[in-house]
Amino acid sequence: MSNYWAEWLRIYDTDHFTLSRKQGWDRFVNSAPREEFATLSRTQMGRLSKDERRDYNEARMVWNANLPTVRTSQLAHANSIIDMVLASARRDGDKLRGSVVIDAEPGLGKTTIATRYGRAFHRDQHRRYGTETPEGHQFLPVAFIPIAAQTTLKGLNQRLLNFYGHPAAKTATKDRLAVHLVDVVGSCQTRLIIIDDIHFVDFRNRNGTEMSNHLKWLANELPVTFVFAGVDLEQKRFFDEGLTGEEAVLAQTARRATRVQVAPFSIASDAGMTAWIAILRAFGTHLKLADGDGEMLVPLAHEIHRRTQGRVASLTNMLDRASYLAIRSGTERITDDVLAKVRVDNAGENGARRL
Repeated sequence: MSNYWAEWLRIYDTDHFTLSRKQGWDRFVNSAPREEFATLSRTQMGRLSKDERRDYNEARMVWNANLPTVRTSQLAHANSIIDMVLASARRDGDKLRGSVVIDAEPGLGKTTIATRYGRAFHRDQHRRYGTETPEGHQFLPVAFIPIAAQTTLKGLNQRLLNFYGHPAAKTATKDRLAVHLVDVVGSCQTRLIIIDDIHFVDFRNRNGTEMSNHLKWLANELPVTFVFAGVDLEQKRFFDEGLTGEEAVLAQTARRATRVQVAPFSIASDAGMTAWIAILRAFGTHLKLADGDGEMLVPLAHEIHRRTQGRVASLTNMLDRASYLAIRSGTERITDDVLAKVRVDNAGENGARRL
């Protein structure tokens, strides 16, 4: 009899792709969910051969490492604002569209909010209009562009063209890159461009000023809505375009961009604790542990919050690693003892010590 777990791993093992290329983004958008499998009891695990047990454990680790996206109040709030701004995308081409700026501290799910919204929008556009433009080009409703440190204006255009696989990305001059970009975005009828990690641009120096002006030019030239995501962008003067004092009121970005703030989970109120327990139940239900269940994490709610400070990135790190320890140790459940052995990101550990 074939080893089901080995076959599952062959098909559904960790998917390696990059969202910054259209092929990877397309895979992210259109891949079917992993096929779920039943969580075996201890007795059932005892009947597996040694190799089957190893493969089953590996399949569980892959599954547990890919926690679902839960529609939290933060996600719902962000989506509602993006929906409002995107209503402007229905304007004619001679009218300016606004942009969305997801601005928050690290570890609060900015990229997840942006990419999941982009995926849903991309799917809906393909459902409605198909996968080709009327002229026969590939219809790419969404482009996702992560910014690297010290990215220049030319580098931004190259990254955008690289997403589409344009051959001129490496050879064209700065001016020609912009021309090619306008052409390819128009040909593919892209309607939403997500620019992630925009905080890597320092808007207080010359390069940042050039970048800010270029982004405004793109917004004028391209019939798209931009979604920017970054850390503490207001403090980095993204909205003021690096201007200070009386000049700051002249910044166009502040009038064109709508800021979306994302807050960590707080358990200081009954409503906050209810929301926190809801996400713990959702994640607990997802995890595949022989003695686990949806209520497993509820008694640990205060301790998990102390260790993660209510930040989704730290929370997913903790649960992924706690599940690994529960499997390797044979505990098959996340307990106080298991949590005590988990090490999360440095910010989470430092925050827990302060608390």
